[in-house]
Amino acid sequence: MKKFFGIFLTAVMLVAVLSACGGKNDGNSGGQASGSPAAGGDSGAKKKFAIIYKNTGNPYGEKEMEGYKNAIEELGYEAILKAPDQPTAEAQITMIDELISQKVNALAIVGNDPDALQPALEKAMNAGIKVLSLDSAVNAESRMLHINQADPERIGRTLVQGIVEMIGGSGEIAILSATSQATNQNLWIDWMKKELEDPKYADVKLVKVAYGDDLRDKSVSETEALLKSYPNLKGIISPTTVGVAAAGKVLTDKGLKGKVQLTGLGLPSEMAEYIQSGICQWMYLWNPLDVGYLSGYAADALVNGTITGAVGDKFTAGKLGEKEIIADGDGTQVMLGDPFKFDASNIAEWKDVY
Repeated sequence: MKKFFGIFLTAVMLVAVLSACGGKNDGNSGGQASGSPAAGGDSGAKKKFAIIYKNTGNPYGEKEMEGYKNAIEELGYEAILKAPDQPTAEAQITMIDELISQKVNALAIVGNDPDALQPALEKAMNAGIKVLSLDSAVNAESRMLHINQADPERIGRTLVQGIVEMIGGSGEIAILSATSQATNQNLWIDWMKKELEDPKYADVKLVKVAYGDDLRDKSVSETEALLKSYPNLKGIISPTTVGVAAAGKVLTDKGLKGKVQLTGLGLPSEMAEYIQSGICQWMYLWNPLDVGYLSGYAADALVNGTITGAVGDKFTAGKLGEKEIIADGDGTQVMLGDPFKFDASNIAEWKDVY
């Protein structure tokens, strides 16, 4: 009996030891050691792809985020959409820090400032998060890739050519931009100024570049200020969807159809009434849904290692087909396509699309 009891006790102790070891293995199964963070998201969790737009209440931005969300969910991941109340770098930095804490896999951002976001975005990349910008770029050190709507030179020159045609080749014009720090706006304005250097525009004078900060009320006030300060103003270029719609309303309310011409980059849904009324003969844009959608697929390609952000890298962007990365100053970019012209002949078919 003593011998049997000894064997039985040994067996019980062996089972207990094996159970304890098994419990430890289960607790760490498929993960890293306790206290060691998983860069860019937990390995077993659903991948998280975030986007930060410039500010809330911007219809263009809402469409851009919607396109990003469509791509991410099409790929089977979780989309996180964020935008601050005010279009400031400080507000975006707070959101970047929050997303680092959430261990997102990728972060796409429409920058409110090209340089001020750099420390926060570098922190995100150091944490293993793939960072890209879209629409309004951050500097090359702050991102792996930029998604551009269209060739900046073509946008700037096309807008000048449009307004000059509208005003008959001579007169004062003004520009109503978004924020003074918006990289895309500033680049387009630079190309507008270069186009105006052509001797054929000798009778066209750019009198002012105003900033409505992509806020409707401020854009309205800036438009009214332009009209008051420059009573001979013949044309306004507004390369921002918020600004061009605000200018359209001011010109309508003041009965200035045909007296002050308007063009820019606008949403068909917001500009249809002004095009149909003749306040704006035509304007341009691309599809913001596609800008966001392309950004989502680019983010996925970065996360999966299909691309690194280097010139010559290629990836498939869902319904948009294959895209190739090209040089962009010190960084790299992917170009969506050319700006599209909206006028009375086609606005009806587009106004319900976006």
